[in-house]
Amino acid sequence: MNKKYYTLYLLPTRSDFAATMTEQEREIMLKHVAYWTDQMNKGVAIVFGPVFDPKETYGLGIVAVDDEAQVKELIANDPASQINRYEYHPMHAIVATK
Repeated sequence: MNKKYYTLYLLPTRSDFAATMTEQEREIMLKHVAYWTDQMNKGVAIVFGPVFDPKETYGLGIVAVDDEAQVKELIANDPASQINRYEYHPMHAIVATK
């Protein structure tokens, strides 16, 4: 089966989230990083990390999945989805190095 690629945006609940995280939020975000590192090691996440946009910091990831249901499952299982919200969009054409 051919993989489908999606961009994922993790959008903060407040514009200064990265600078003002509480200790509880920081713990959740550390679990978030561990979760996506595991997904990268499995070949699902291609790239992920924070984007330091001058307006606000947000998370960006690109995943290779079998279908949209898998994207929804990845988001639901991410600890950060408890405190932030996700948007995702399919990529219709990709150029990859592999």
